[in-house]
Amino acid sequence: MIAFYLWLYLGVAVFAAGCIVRAVRYSRQPLHLRWEIYPVPHSRSGELKIMIPEILFLKGLWEFNRPMWRVSFPFHFGLYLLAAGTVFLGCSAVAPAPLFAVARQASVLCGTAGAGLAVAGALGLLVRRLTVRHLRCYSSPGDFLNLILFILTGSLLLTGQWLRPAGSAGPMAILRGAARFDTTLDVPPVLAAGIAAGIALLAYIPMTHMSHFIAKYFTYHQVRWDERANVAGGSIERRMAEYLMYRPTWSAGHIGAGDRTWVDIATSNPAKGGPQ
Repeated sequence: MIAFYLWLYLGVAVFAAGCIVRAVRYSRQPLHLRWEIYPVPHSRSGELKIMIPEILFLKGLWEFNRPMWRVSFPFHFGLYLLAAGTVFLGCSAVAPAPLFAVARQASVLCGTAGAGLAVAGALGLLVRRLTVRHLRCYSSPGDFLNLILFILTGSLLLTGQWLRPAGSAGPMAILRGAARFDTTLDVPPVLAAGIAAGIALLAYIPMTHMSHFIAKYFTYHQVRWDERANVAGGSIERRMAEYLMYRPTWSAGHIGAGDRTWVDIATSNPAKGGPQ
């Protein structure tokens, strides 16, 4: 049990550290091309009015790719419910008696519904990537692996909870046991495997493109809504001058990278091999 508890703590720590590293890296990236004509909200309420529907309900996908939304939305919303169930689980462990039953029931409902939706959505996404030609063309082995990991983890969690023997430790008991390092706890093997797999998946997410949830903030605030004026001698001009001295390493022949700087590349005609 000690090894199981250490695995839980390690997975959460790696996830938190990975998210911090990702956020720092995103914040240090060069300036993006800004979407000058995109509507820019000028208040916190205006920002939330745009971000909440997009993050919670994938509004853009609903409007522009409805077939993909039908499988992507349940997957993402299932993950949100799993996160909410974990929060309710933690609250139930410290909630006063009048609120204990409510928090516990909310954690069970959110956790069960979340795992079910995540598995169903991941299956739908996997099928679409396998059967839709234009999706299959740019789907990497990692994309398929990620979806399979979600399907296996969610299935283990659901099976472990449904088939848990009477009197054995459930998620709340495991949480309390981890807080106290209770080595006498009887954790069903399937549920233990599901939780261990879930923690491993949690730690794995920041290392992959699935960490795009961290990029959402930067996409909105530093790309879509960055309306700072590019004044002479300002910070934007200075940064762009620095970027133009970078030496790209792209291997594409038409770029003609090598020892050339961005200035050289931007002022040449790739079709003619010389200055524009």
